[in-house]
Amino acid sequence: MSIGILGKKLGMSQFFDDQGRAVPVTLIEAGPCRITQLKSSDTDGYAAVQIGFGVAREKLMNKPSQGHLSKSGDELLRYLREFRVQDLDGLKLGASVTLRNFEVGQKVDVSGKSMGRGFSGYQKRHGFSRGPMSHGSKNHREPGSTGAGTTPGRIYPGKRMAGRYGGKQITTRGLTIIKVDNERNLLVVKGSVPGKPGSLLNIRHARRVGEQSVGGGN
Repeated sequence: MSIGILGKKLGMSQFFDDQGRAVPVTLIEAGPCRITQLKSSDTDGYAAVQIGFGVAREKLMNKPSQGHLSKSGDELLRYLREFRVQDLDGLKLGASVTLRNFEVGQKVDVSGKSMGRGFSGYQKRHGFSRGPMSHGSKNHREPGSTGAGTTPGRIYPGKRMAGRYGGKQITTRGLTIIKVDNERNLLVVKGSVPGKPGSLLNIRHARRVGEQSVGGGN
């Protein structure tokens, strides 16, 4: 059974196809991960697989976490994520999860935390058009009206305004795999993925149109 995998964004590059066209790609160090827990419907109410990625220092991890990870192996892992599955056939506690379940041309969904851009204005955060730049204008980058002044005389929730931009968990769907290097745990996908170099990524097989999500992964 194929489950997702965790990885680390290395950066962007370009790949030349057969027609000589430059294709923007993202390099991802995906795995190896370890299965740290198996959840079944009988014991937990649902079937899921928990995997771990990235080596962690012992002094930065509490005793309960160390005890949990010791059941599946000796190495301490920094990141833990869970994937919902239909059943646990073929899955074993402590088994290694690699890129063998992925192949060139396959579509994947990649989740991660987008780059934080701090407090941003209306144009940068929402793409508002600016006001006139001529002499005398006082509405260059202002938002304009934020609502009626009559009853109820308030700003409704969800109004697009200036504020914190980025730093949220987002998913880029339907990215095509360009290359898979099992020896170096390297995955090359077409296009960009969330986050900056070094950020944690969650890679899983793309859902087909009309397919229901089984949940988990983030």
